Amino acid sequence: MTAPVGLNATRRSTPRLSVVVMAFNEAANLEPVVREVRATLDVLGLPGEILIVDDGSTDGTGTVADGLAGDVRDVRVLHHEANLGLGGVYRTGFKQARGELISFFPADGQFPASILETLVPAIEGHEIVLGYVVRRDSIYGRLLSAMERAIYRVMLGKLPRFQGVFLVRREALARIELRSDGRGWAIVMEMLVRAVRSGWRTRSLPTPMRPRLSGASKVQNARTVWSNLRQLFELRSRL
Repeated sequence: MTAPVGLNATRRSTPRLSVVVMAFNEAANLEPVVREVRATLDVLGLPGEILIVDDGSTDGTGTVADGLAGDVRDVRVLHHEANLGLGGVYRTGFKQARGELISFFPADGQFPASILETLVPAIEGHEIVLGYVVRRDSIYGRLLSAMERAIYRVMLGKLPRFQGVFLVRREALARIELRSDGRGWAIVMEMLVRAVRSGWRTRSLPTPMRPRLSGASKVQNARTVWSNLRQLFELRSRL
């Protein structure tokens, strides 16, 4: 049986906020995203860290990340030897983030770091704050998303509204076991299900979304949706 996701037993320090930047073949986008996150942390005035997870990139993303670690304050880099997908990046972030609060941002720049200026004050009195966006996908993309959401509701029951970026308390994560081991969103869906069942105080807020800085989306396609749905059936059997 897969071991549950845990949290590091020892910490050199405890920043208030960890922002995990998820990067797979984002060499052209990573630096502006990381610098934007750094600027937002400065605006918030919080002690924080930026944890770049390079998910087995082959386009030089790892080299860019290592350069940023030497040039931008409070940046750490972790490299996956092979591409593990979103699920692998989330598991690494949950395990390795040192902050009292943890958030994840894709390195494509679609979610402005300024979202944190809304989420951080909103988490007062809550275990997790969830962002959601009104997407403007193609008809094909909207159909895929609608199908996926409908199946999630049937399989998992009513969950808080979520699509995009979230902010969660690390101490709350330490109270639940996350066992999903696939490449896709299953670990996040499992977190939401266990959050609801554990009585977490949740809040959902609208957040902006913008076009990628460059390149094409890696997630909005039938292959990814099918992978997520397959993991969903596996997840339901474990809950």
